[in-house]
Amino acid sequence: MEEMKDISMAGLRSMFYMVTPNESSFQHVEEVPKYTSQASPFFITLILLELVVGWIKTGKPIGSISDGITSIFAGIISRLPSLFMRGLELTTYIFVWNHFRMVVLPWDSPWTWWLAFLAVDFGYYWVHRSSHEVSFMWAAHQVHHSSEYYNLSTALRQSLVHHFLSWVFYLPMALAVPPSVFAVHIEFNLLYQFWIHTEVIKDLGPLEWILNTPSHHRVHHGRNLYCIDKNYGGVLIVWDRLFGTFTPEKDKVVYGLVFPIKTYESLNIQFHYYRYLWRKASRFNTLSEKLSTFSNGPSWKPGKPRLGDHEQVPHLTGKELPLDRQLSLAARLYLVIHFLLVLGLYFKVKTMQSQLTVLAMIGYMLLTFTSLGHLMDRRPKAAVWEMLRCAVMLAMQSYGYMEAIVPALTIPAKAFVSLCLLFWVLHNGSQLVRIKNKSN
Repeated sequence: MEEMKDISMAGLRSMFYMVTPNESSFQHVEEVPKYTSQASPFFITLILLELVVGWIKTGKPIGSISDGITSIFAGIISRLPSLFMRGLELTTYIFVWNHFRMVVLPWDSPWTWWLAFLAVDFGYYWVHRSSHEVSFMWAAHQVHHSSEYYNLSTALRQSLVHHFLSWVFYLPMALAVPPSVFAVHIEFNLLYQFWIHTEVIKDLGPLEWILNTPSHHRVHHGRNLYCIDKNYGGVLIVWDRLFGTFTPEKDKVVYGLVFPIKTYESLNIQFHYYRYLWRKASRFNTLSEKLSTFSNGPSWKPGKPRLGDHEQVPHLTGKELPLDRQLSLAARLYLVIHFLLVLGLYFKVKTMQSQLTVLAMIGYMLLTFTSLGHLMDRRPKAAVWEMLRCAVMLAMQSYGYMEAIVPALTIPAKAFVSLCLLFWVLHNGSQLVRIKNKSN
């Protein structure tokens, strides 16, 4: 029991980088704890705590159910590749270390630990900055900026593709820093950035000069003209101060993309910008212009500087309202229950051994993300998608592929899904009868 408590506290402290070199230095990569998994329970706890504190402070919700569910769905999608393979960042790092290292810094030295801390954060600054200044990288990173709310669930809204692009920025470290040390800091750097996605914390005093804080990161998520392409830091804000990309929080920040996507459909959020880039490139005549569409800044056009300019950024009044399609209480309850069911499936999938079964479960999860996205968007075909999804879900439950996290709830869950399927069958049937009567 005491050991479990220590692990839990380590997970909490790792979210704030409150760990010492002695307790987080390991000789081999395999010995590095799964800090993200240890911290996962605290993600949910802090999200719920933020909801309560935010409600008390402002008297209104700090987000919407649809937006929060969409953000967590994006977080799940971003983690799906890890079900099959080790992260590309660590895999390529180990390869370079094994074949090209020039110096071997001691894995158990505090100096190595602190050097890795600085190097990873410096690398992240350039990953992050490039993700805003290179269009094909922005196509992945825009997922994280697509929410028009700013709360802890927004931190989980991540891209499926981004990890396949960031690895190259950390490779110079592999010439000297052992992989186990890099593995620790790449997790800590990511975990630190969770808690800064909040409006509840306003100012941290002198720490604002050194650390990336909620105030600094709110600016980064803003679509106000003064916020665009600012405050890229991960843990430290000093890189922005050094390289001229820092700006303090001033006017009320309006969050989200400059041109909001206005959807909750997960796969559309993940990939819509790639379609946009393809269409944009197809309008140009020369190969150079077509390639520049992907390598230059998102606002670049022929005749403009590499990073383009912000002439077309819409003027903001400060009265803009985030996307929140009004859903009935019953619809919101329906979404929450099915969200919890698919969340339980995700945690179960991580323990499955059969790759074929994992693929099937991932297929079902993507179907769920799509169908519930259509429902939250209130699209006309949402009822058809939900009927199909509930039928697939009921079949999975019947064949034992999907069980409730709490065994006692397996039968009630199956009964609930059966009722949902019956509802959508009747709903779609009545729609067909109505259409037929109109045509007659």
